[in-house]
Amino acid sequence: MSRHESRDEITYRDKYVGNVVYHTSRYGHGDASMVVYHFPCLGERSGPDFVLVHGIGVSAKSYAPTAVELGEHGDVYLVDLPGYGRSPRPDVDMTIANHAQVLGDFLAERKLDHPVVVGHSMGTQVVVELALSFPEEVDHIVLIAPVVAPEARRLPIVSRLLLQNGLREPPAVTVMAMYDYFFRAGIPYMIQQTPHLLDNRMEESAAKITAKTLVICGEADPIVPLDWGRHLADAFAHGWFVSVPGPHATMFAAPKLIAQHIADHAYR
Repeated sequence: MSRHESRDEITYRDKYVGNVVYHTSRYGHGDASMVVYHFPCLGERSGPDFVLVHGIGVSAKSYAPTAVELGEHGDVYLVDLPGYGRSPRPDVDMTIANHAQVLGDFLAERKLDHPVVVGHSMGTQVVVELALSFPEEVDHIVLIAPVVAPEARRLPIVSRLLLQNGLREPPAVTVMAMYDYFFRAGIPYMIQQTPHLLDNRMEESAAKITAKTLVICGEADPIVPLDWGRHLADAFAHGWFVSVPGPHATMFAAPKLIAQHIADHAYR
C-alpha cells in the first residue's frame, strides 16, 4: 500500500477529545496525502460543516478545543496538511497553492456543501488561496492570526516574534507545538516550507476573493498586530474584523468565543 493511498474512517480506531468522539481517515492526492479528523455534530444540526486548517509546523491538534465547541453547530473536519501531524511527508515541494489544491479536491470528493473554512497562521494563506481557486465551493472563510504582516517578512524578525509569543502561550500549548515541530513535521520540512510562508502576499489576493471573510486576531499576539488584522479585513470585498483575548494560538485561550464568532459568521 502506498503511504499516500486514501484510507476510509473504518480503517482507523475512533478516538476522543474528552467525551467527544472523532473519526480519522486519509485522503490521498498523487504525491501527497492529508489525514482528516471528523467530529460529527454533537446535537441537532444548526449550521454548515466547518473545516479547520492549522499553521506551519503544528497539526490539527491545535484546534481541539475549538472543534469541540463548533461541534455544537455542525460537523467539523480538522486536517493535517501534507507533511504535518500524522500526514506522510509529500514527495514534492508543497507550495501554499499545492496545499490549497489538495484541500479543495478533498472538499469536492467529500461533497461538503459550502463549508465554513477556517485557517490559523500559515493556514490562513492556504484558505485564501483555496477561496481564490474554488470560489463556487467556498463562500465563507475565517482567518485566525493571518501571517505575515509586511514588516515581519524576514526570517530573523518572524523568528524573534515567534519566540516572544512562546513566552505568552500556556505551557501545554508550547509543549504541543514543540513536539509537532521536532517529531511530526520535523525541522527540515519546516525549513523547506518557510520560504513559501514568507513569500506569500495574501493582501494582494484579498480584493479578488468573493467569499465573506472574518479576520480574528489575538489581543496579546506579537506576531500579528491588530492594525494589520484590521487592514487585511478591509482589503476583502466582504470583510469583518474581531479581536479576542490571547496570544497567537487564540484557539486555546478563547475557544468558546472563537467558535461563536465562526458560527455567527456562517449566517452572514
